[in-house]
Amino acid sequence: MPDGTPIAALDDVPAIGSYLFTVEDAFTNEREAILVPCEEEPGVEAWINNCTHEAQRFDRGEGAAMRDGQLICPKHGSFFDACSGECDNGKAAGTTLPGLDIAVEDGTVYLVDENYEYLREGGIDDDSGPSSSSHLSL
Repeated sequence: MPDGTPIAALDDVPAIGSYLFTVEDAFTNEREAILVPCEEEPGVEAWINNCTHEAQRFDRGEGAAMRDGQLICPKHGSFFDACSGECDNGKAAGTTLPGLDIAVEDGTVYLVDENYEYLREGGIDDDSGPSSSSHLSL
């Protein structure tokens, strides 16, 4: 077993979408993180659940929007490679998602990142939803 904390079974990560969980950083700040499918070994990657352009969550409790192996920012539509975290388009172009170190063994995903502590499955309950760049209000 890896020297880390179990996050989820590999089968719990959807083929398209994400698995949401909460971690604590070295400064005791709670952060949302996601596991997403990746075609490269070990078949999954972990990222902080925010676009690098603005603090927009990819997964707001129903799974992140994905297409062709890329995460989609819900606000501006920037695409991030699910395996590398890199973005080459939109307002987030030239940035890379902050990742978390994970390991997979015997079908279980473990958090092995020394900078984060696993807290729980699911996100931080703040009901803020995505903001919009539109001038219209409803």
